[in-house]
Amino acid sequence: MNETTQAASASVRARSGAKDSKVSKAKVSSAPATVRRVAHRRRGPVGSGQWAAWGFLVPVVVYLGVFYAYPLYKNVDLSLRDYTVMSFVRGGAPFAGLGNYRAVVGSATFVPALWHTLVFTGVSLLFQYAVGLGLAVFFHQHFRLSGVLRALFLVPWLLPLIVSASTWSWMLNSDAGVVNYGLHVLGVGPVDWLTSPRWSLVSVVIANVWIGIPFNLVLLYSGLQAVPRGLYEAAALDGAGAWARFRRITFPLLRPVSAITLLLGLIYTLKVFDIIWIMTKGGPVDSSTTFATWSYRLGFGNLLPAFGPGAAVGNLLVVIALGFGLLYIRSQRRDRES
Repeated sequence: MNETTQAASASVRARSGAKDSKVSKAKVSSAPATVRRVAHRRRGPVGSGQWAAWGFLVPVVVYLGVFYAYPLYKNVDLSLRDYTVMSFVRGGAPFAGLGNYRAVVGSATFVPALWHTLVFTGVSLLFQYAVGLGLAVFFHQHFRLSGVLRALFLVPWLLPLIVSASTWSWMLNSDAGVVNYGLHVLGVGPVDWLTSPRWSLVSVVIANVWIGIPFNLVLLYSGLQAVPRGLYEAAALDGAGAWARFRRITFPLLRPVSAITLLLGLIYTLKVFDIIWIMTKGGPVDSSTTFATWSYRLGFGNLLPAFGPGAAVGNLLVVIALGFGLLYIRSQRRDRES
């Protein structure tokens, strides 16, 4: 009887063990499917992430196409055709190929305008960056009223350009300008700032530097906030002076911010038109003519507008700005790789 009971209990245990193993195998086999169903519910339908990405991307692509690509295409098409006022309105301008570009490059105004553009852009960037960096370092000391003074330095940047250019035109007036009055008090003769071929380009550079300093000040001051103060304290403990701290800490750590500041300033300065046009109209004798003012004068400043050559000059300006932009991208990539 005892042996029979033991055999029956062993049989029961064997059957329960087989059942448990089947249940565990079923659980194991069903676990991946459950995980897949849960992950599918969390992830949503297949491809929903891609549709969401396209949903965010389409408005940007449409905006760039409507406001950038299409105007650029029309400007290129305008530069490749011989447009007159009639054909500009009605259409059907004959195809001129690169004739407008050859006419622009062969013009007597091309070399002076190119030189004035480079000088105007280079000198403006140099002084805007140097003065803006000096002011940013100065205001980084956080003294009393530093916030108020920093806000006052933003006024030239906030004013409409027509107001700034008109103000500088009045200040640099040969007869009644405040600048010549101050020079007269100092015993210096009057200077024909706006009517002399020698000084007209200098005048518009001064006005543009004054307008662009706040932009450099804001960006460089923001960059200085990211520099750890502990570096300055450690350098001071090592005996480094103010100039050594600037040269060894401030300037190297500001290089990324300086690069984007100079690039944005370059793009803006290359296309400056209103300041020069209001103050000198590119004269006298084309002494302050740049590509921007020359393009406007060709297209809209004459009784018989030359739309094709004007568009060609504008496209050359775009190519110059694009070239500097590509150089910036290449330098940034090289810095990341190094």
